[in-house]
Order: sequence, then structure tokens, then C-alpha cells
Amino acid sequence: MLKQRIITAAWLAPLTLIGLFGLQGGAFALFTALIVVLGAWEWTNLAGVTRQRVRLQLVAALALLMAIMWLSGAVFAVWPLWLAAVGWLVNLYWVVRYPAAGAQWQATGRRLAMGLWVLLPCWVGFNVLRDSGAIWLLFVMLLVWTADIGAYFAGRRWGKRKLAPRVSPGKSWEGVIGGLVATSLLALAFAIWQPLGVAGGLALIIITALVTLISVLGDLLESMLKRYRNIKDSSQLLPGHGGVLDRIDSLTAAIPLFALLYLEVLVARFAPMLVQGLPL
Repeated sequence: MLKQRIITAAWLAPLTLIGLFGLQGGAFALFTALIVVLGAWEWTNLAGVTRQRVRLQLVAALALLMAIMWLSGAVFAVWPLWLAAVGWLVNLYWVVRYPAAGAQWQATGRRLAMGLWVLLPCWVGFNVLRDSGAIWLLFVMLLVWTADIGAYFAGRRWGKRKLAPRVSPGKSWEGVIGGLVATSLLALAFAIWQPLGVAGGLALIIITALVTLISVLGDLLESMLKRYRNIKDSSQLLPGHGGVLDRIDSLTAAIPLFALLYLEVLVARFAPMLVQGLPL
């Protein structure tokens, strides 16, 4: 298993970095659309759709919707990001109330609708951030990775109080706090680098804390769906690593929310101070 994980990571990591930071415009949109479409294929299984033909039809419908959004320019619109914000509030309620509120989302149609407001805004968020340059896409990727690392080490060292034992027994409140501390330091470093000033730096730290918390929710949501379906991984598309959703569950929540706050707070209030891109 370890050998397979290493082999997969050896080609997956550089491919992901090249795709996210080496592509722009339509090529980037197509690359991220492929990731989302693969995630949608897995989501149909999480939603309880078992017939392969129906799953293909649902994924094709999402791909068609994404193509229409690209051609119409809606891929850079803010409304899908607001859809994500509302949708993740609903997801938060369902995760917190699991399993008591299960009847509200367990129908296949509702789980498919959930996937729409999780996956589609994530794709939009990717494109909004890449269109602004590479730096803020890099920041939110580092944010999620830093949160995971901080949570892992803090949880192992101090973790006692379970965060959501019925959804993901391994996560602790101490781990969440460790992730928040780590990402706050990351935000501070970025605020100094920009520079955003005191007000802009404080805004970035607050935004980072919110996005860190919702990235945890992204992980918990997928865990809840897998627990209900009684499966360990979303698929076996990535040998040794599970499925695509297993790798991007935190990003599905973090990317659209950060993109929304980037547009509505950082750009709206601190645009003259922002670095708009990296030489990639």
C-alpha cells in the first residue's frame, strides 16, 4: 500500500502543480473542470446512484452546465460563490445534527443537489482566483495544507475533546485550534509580504480563520456521506489515495468561500495593496 501511495503521489503532485499554476484561461478552466467532473462521478455514488448509465448522464449534465457557464462568462460571476456560502451553512447544520437530521438530506435527489452547490462553486472559485493571478490561489492551497498539518500535530499531541465523534472520530477540537494557529501565522506572513497594512492584515487573518474552519467542514461533510453509504473511500481512482473527493474535500469548501471573501472584502477594500499575480 505504501509503495502504491508513493507511486501515485510521484505523478499526481507534479501534474497538479503544473495544472494549477502553469495553465491559464481556458486551459486552466478545462483542467479544473476535469477534476470537478471526476469528483462529480464519485459524488453520484455518495448520493446513492448505482446504475453506471445514470451516473454518466448526471456527470455529463454537470459538464454541459459548466461549458455553458464558461461560454457565458458566468464562471467568473460572484453568484455561484454566494450559493456556496448559503449551501455550506446548510451543510454545517446537517453535519452538526448528524444523524438526527439525516432524513432531511438522505434522499438521493437531495444529496445530488448538495453535490451541485458543493462542486460547481468550487470550480468557479478556482477560476476566479486564477484569473486574479496565481498568488491568492497559492495562498488558499497553502492554507488548506497548513491547516491539515497543524491539526494533525496538535491533535496527536493534545487531542482529547472530540470534534464530531459520530461523523469523524479522529478529529479533535485541539486539532482545529492547532490548524487555526498555523494558518493565522501563514496569513500574517502573507499580510506582511503584500503589504496590506494593519487593517488589511487583520482582515486577511479573520478571513483565513473562517476559511480554515470551513475547510474542516468540507472534510466532515464527505466523512458524513461516506459513513452513511458505509464506504471507506469515495472511489479508487487514485491508487493508494482513495478518490478525488478524498483529496479535495477540504478545498471544495475553502476555495469558493475564500474566493467570495477575496472579491467582497480584499478586492473591494484593499485592491490597491494587493499583488495581482505571480510570474507563472
